[in-house]
Amino acid sequence: MSRIAAVSALGQQIWLDNLSRQLIESGELARWISEDAVAGVTSNPAIFYNAIRTDPAYQTAVATLKGSAQDAERRFENLVLPDIQKACDLFLPLYEASSGRAGLVSFEVSPALAGEQRATVQAAQRLWSEIARPNAMIKIPATAAGIAAVRECIADGINVNVTLIFSPAQLAAVQTAYREGIERRWQAGQSVDRIASVASVFISRLDTLLDPELPRELQGRTAIAMARRAYAEWLQQPALPGGAQAQMLLWASTSAKNPAYRDVLYVEQLIGQGTVNTVPDATLAAFRHHGEAAPTLNADAAGTEHQLAAIAALGIDLDTVGEVLQRTGLQQFSEAFAKLLDLVR
Repeated sequence: MSRIAAVSALGQQIWLDNLSRQLIESGELARWISEDAVAGVTSNPAIFYNAIRTDPAYQTAVATLKGSAQDAERRFENLVLPDIQKACDLFLPLYEASSGRAGLVSFEVSPALAGEQRATVQAAQRLWSEIARPNAMIKIPATAAGIAAVRECIADGINVNVTLIFSPAQLAAVQTAYREGIERRWQAGQSVDRIASVASVFISRLDTLLDPELPRELQGRTAIAMARRAYAEWLQQPALPGGAQAQMLLWASTSAKNPAYRDVLYVEQLIGQGTVNTVPDATLAAFRHHGEAAPTLNADAAGTEHQLAAIAALGIDLDTVGEVLQRTGLQQFSEAFAKLLDLVR
């Protein structure tokens, strides 16, 4: 068994935080599914910017699209949505075998809509319809407008990946929106048992921001502690109506940004049943080579609370920090999206 597949055996899904035409056409993604039990894919504007800029498989298609009368965003979607569909098709057997709990592929609404609830819902409905795959997921950021849109999309039966979550308060709001969306749909007499959603909690960026302000013994521990407390609380959540599945916790931004840290730190320390970790290619390769699979999300509860108490004692409010990180993340995605559209103008 591969080291990555060993994580799957412990009940956590490993998703690839990358997608390109080359990954699909080369058969590499299919190999990762079969050999390493990779169970899903996430994408974002930065991922597609890099793919379109560097993947030769896109170059001819880009040149053809540039002659069309469509706007740049539509050209981009016409370029990559077929790849989202192909990835969905690759994962469909896993999706069916898991009763809709694995084999999911995420595509993000435009970051320009982060402050617009109605426009976000409309974009999500359109993309869901155009991708037309039961194992697609529409990515929506956890802004105030985005969270309100999530509630509507879940009630509408759309699978949603709620992204750019950086704090306990943001996560709690996302989880409430998911529950309310499920309850609204159930009360309307519609089925809820095949709706899938993940709450994507960003990990390494928290430590990257806080570590320079912390004593050495507290560095590199805050994000893991926040995630472990979130998992402990997630395990206590009440059942949803109609056989609806729980919104899964997904650990995002799990490559170690600090070279002093073990390169698989945020994979090894966040393994727990019923969760997802989405990792970029380099982190996936590193874990395949030397990662250790063990159930760690439930480990050291006392240490988790000590770390969070020490952070609070220093006057650091994780919810305030989360707002800063979310604004920065939105700006980065918006800049990547703008550069992405420039490639297809």
